[in-house]
Amino acid sequence: MASTREIKERISSIQNTLKITSAMYMISSTKLNNARRSLAATEPYYIALQAMFDRVLRHLPEEFYHPYLDTHNELEGKARRRAIICVTADKGLAGSYNHNVLKMAEEDFDPGRNDKLFVVGEVGRAYFQHKNVPVDEHFHYTAQKPTLGRARHIASRMLELYNNREVDDVFIIFTAMQGSMEMETRAVQLLPLTHLRRHGTFEMVADTVQEDFNIHPDVKRLLDTIVPDFVGGFIYSALVESFCAEHSARMQAMDSANKSGQELVQELSIQYNRERQAQITQEITEVAAGAKARARQKEKAAQRRKAQEKVGTNADR
Repeated sequence: MASTREIKERISSIQNTLKITSAMYMISSTKLNNARRSLAATEPYYIALQAMFDRVLRHLPEEFYHPYLDTHNELEGKARRRAIICVTADKGLAGSYNHNVLKMAEEDFDPGRNDKLFVVGEVGRAYFQHKNVPVDEHFHYTAQKPTLGRARHIASRMLELYNNREVDDVFIIFTAMQGSMEMETRAVQLLPLTHLRRHGTFEMVADTVQEDFNIHPDVKRLLDTIVPDFVGGFIYSALVESFCAEHSARMQAMDSANKSGQELVQELSIQYNRERQAQITQEITEVAAGAKARARQKEKAAQRRKAQEKVGTNADR
């Protein structure tokens, strides 16, 4: 059984850890609120952009061709080359947040079919490096503070690969917020753009197909202009949602750690008190036994003195 000193040191260690987890909870709470404000500030523009793009797609003639709408139906199986963007965090201690994204990316990624892997976040880079999975590019300084500039940089890189026919499909794997605390890991196809309908990105509005819709100067110029903004906006939204999900998951993990730590401190405190009480009882017992032994020794000494005095008295007579 552990001594009181060991129990006390363990309690002190847990209390110091609780200070760290509490601080991490507060930091994640502040960052989560800031990220939500950023998302709320930019969300209306991109919702309107998505709605407008959906209207454009619904009014395009069937024979219209554009590279961003080319489904590459002639390519099947391993002939299709994909680019996969995996959005992770720069740090751990966020529950299953990183694990869920990495698991989905690992299941979807297939180097044998010439897939290209792009990683956001240090956790993802370290994970794939440990697994000896080739990473084509790691976007530094993006996971902790998503910005529109970083999102546009990633979007331009994906559009460059797609326009040069180096890839046929572009996917992004990220964590979306479902309500205030729930999260969902998603894999959404960014290019070609017609596949976004399969993932519920756009919603059909009643009677809008029959509306009069004129495009100036022409559809190709319109798509060339709005597609980079649309893809960049979607990536930015995914980065911010992942950032929100990361800190929400970290808050939950730290809250759970705080509760577990407090319960453990309480259990150790009870164990410490029992050990201390047992020591005090043992010390009292030892003192009492020592006092009793000392009393017996004094009594025997007194008896010996009396016997000696009696012998001396008899000798004098």
